Amino acid sequence: MKRLLVFRFSAMGDVAMTIPVLHALAKQYPELEITVVSRAAFHPLFEKLPATVSFIAADLQGKHKGIKGLFRLFRELHKQKFDAVADLHDVLRTKFLRWCFRLTGTKTARIDKGRKEKQKLTRPENKVFRPLKTSFIRYQEVFQKLGFQFPLHFSSIFEQAKADTGQIISVTGEKGNNTWIGIAPFAKHKGKIYPLPLMEQVIANLSQQPDTKIFLFGGGKEEAATLAAWEKKFPHTLALPGKLRMNGELVLMSQLDTMVSMDSANMHMASLTGTPVISIWGATHPYCGFSGWNQSSENTVQTDLSCRPCSVFGNKPCLRQDYACLYEIKPEEILQQIKTVLKRRKS
Repeated sequence: MKRLLVFRFSAMGDVAMTIPVLHALAKQYPELEITVVSRAAFHPLFEKLPATVSFIAADLQGKHKGIKGLFRLFRELHKQKFDAVADLHDVLRTKFLRWCFRLTGTKTARIDKGRKEKQKLTRPENKVFRPLKTSFIRYQEVFQKLGFQFPLHFSSIFEQAKADTGQIISVTGEKGNNTWIGIAPFAKHKGKIYPLPLMEQVIANLSQQPDTKIFLFGGGKEEAATLAAWEKKFPHTLALPGKLRMNGELVLMSQLDTMVSMDSANMHMASLTGTPVISIWGATHPYCGFSGWNQSSENTVQTDLSCRPCSVFGNKPCLRQDYACLYEIKPEEILQQIKTVLKRRKS
């Protein structure tokens, strides 16, 4: 087999989780040409992979929209004569594309998302509370179905070449001997967002620490407005929306001493740079298999409630209606974990 096609369109965190697996695959099979099809916005995540990994942007809101658009995408890809297709998404769009390739005799394999296991883990009563396979393992299994056997070895997207900090200095300034802490306080769903007034207390404390600079990660108008307000309110704090593109944010993440993040895309992005992430979990749980690559369970901040996890993605209303899973986490717990990680880094 010489040419392999890989599909994973969204979400951003799930796309980021493909990187360690694709990197390990490319290293084990240097003769294999791997082409990843995803959304154009995610291209920077793949730029540091080995040269045998290429990227094609799917315009799912434009020329590749709908059945006609997907068939157009299939025809464009089929011309490149791939030997096999790995579907790491298994949604309607990729099912259709997979079906098209299968009709032409191309070997295909798809991800097993473990939906039944996740339902048992998140149901309100009689939970089967045990850790499930990680997405990294589930992705690896897709390639194994196609005949590829390889260990999951990966440390950072910058392991071959150091991050070019020159592209961010105009925004961040020189690090010197300062401690740099990233905070990504948002997520897609309410069940995964630590209450902002409590997070503000964390930032207020950190901003008073000597030789410490805080970088606030987020996107969208409302998030940007909140971060800008915190930047104005607290010293040594910089809101990043509008200041760096994704590739610049990845470089910055590689320079952080630690990142504080929700169960979100920023957790996964920071993990790709080898930075220790202190992750805060509410309605979701690491047992669902979505922890950041190579992150220590010691850096997980969460409450021990019998109703957790109530959701795989954090998108369901709180059964208790009080989001105790998040509100019961005290700012002091997060600050103590930051202190522990920083001490560990310096020892």
